[in-house]
Amino acid sequence: MVAVDKPLPYLNMSPMQLITALVILIVGWILTKVIVGSFKRGLKKTKLPELVVEFLGKFLSALLYVAVILLAIRALGIGVGSVVLGLSAVIGLVLGFGMQDTLTNLAAGVWIAALRPIDIGEVVEVAGKTGKVNAVGIMSTELLTPDNVLITVPNKLVWGSVITNYSRMPTRRVNVDVGVAYGTDLNKAVEAAMNLMRNNPMILDEPEPSVSITTLADSSINLQLRAWVKTEDYWTVKGDLTKGIYELYGQKGIEIPFPQVDVHVRDMPD
Repeated sequence: MVAVDKPLPYLNMSPMQLITALVILIVGWILTKVIVGSFKRGLKKTKLPELVVEFLGKFLSALLYVAVILLAIRALGIGVGSVVLGLSAVIGLVLGFGMQDTLTNLAAGVWIAALRPIDIGEVVEVAGKTGKVNAVGIMSTELLTPDNVLITVPNKLVWGSVITNYSRMPTRRVNVDVGVAYGTDLNKAVEAAMNLMRNNPMILDEPEPSVSITTLADSSINLQLRAWVKTEDYWTVKGDLTKGIYELYGQKGIEIPFPQVDVHVRDMPD
């Protein structure tokens, strides 16, 4: 039989120490899950936004995992102080090689969670990428695109760029552009567009819809239909108005012209 207290060859530690360290890792992992779960459930009972709850939960989880690893190392008979000193040296080396972006991303994540320019479930454009916010972690933010592609953006890019939030406000204005031929009765065209918007139940009465003449273009007079809707109805209404105005103008004999270019050919003298 192998003595549990006898040091193993080349390792300078006993089987008992290895077993103890393994037990600490397993129990620590389970306890961390339980503690973090209870912590997040407690926070959700407050008025803190989900984004902040998730961020704080991940931060606490990282701290507890580090503590468990240090306890397991101590159980192996290795001095924790020397390990911390070694980690400090490694961190210093990493920073010396220009990888201080890790700390920058961490700080940016704290600011995002605290000030909430974006929140989970919102549709945003950030760092040139557009999608629904899936998660905001300690180091990065996840965006889910409409075609189900997951994009991971470092937090420093999120915090350091212009953020366009498409779903933060409860209402949005739908703009639909349409051109009519020169010579068209504009009053008739405007009235038809107004009736189309008034008959759409998803368009809000206040602010009331409107039609504006925007441009006298080369081959058309351009109109813009403007309607206020609930943010969640934006794309549905935009599609309905685009299809509806095309069909309605066709029924009423209002021409939507194609772009035209007049070409004059002259005979060159012999």
